Amino acid sequence: MNDTLIQIIGWIGTFLIVAAYFLVTYKKIDPAGRNYALMNLFGAIGIGINVFYHHAWPAVIMEIIWALIAISALVKITGKKI
Repeated sequence: MNDTLIQIIGWIGTFLIVAAYFLVTYKKIDPAGRNYALMNLFGAIGIGINVFYHHAWPAVIMEIIWALIAISALVKITGKKI
C-alpha cells in the first residue's frame, strides 16, 4: 500500500474513535450498543493498519486490544438479541 492510502486509513480510524466518544458523551448513541462497538472496531482497525505500517509496536498492541474489546462487545450484543 502507498503512504497516502495508509494515512487516509489512519485518519478514518481516528475519526471513527473520536466520533464514537463524542456521540456517547453527548448521549447520541448507546455506549452498550452495536453502533458504538462497530465504530470502535473499525476505528481500531484503521489506526492499527497505520501504526503497523509505521512500526509503532506499542500502538499496534493497543489497537489489537481495542479491537478485541469491541469484538467482545459485539458478541455480547449479538447474544442478547438471539
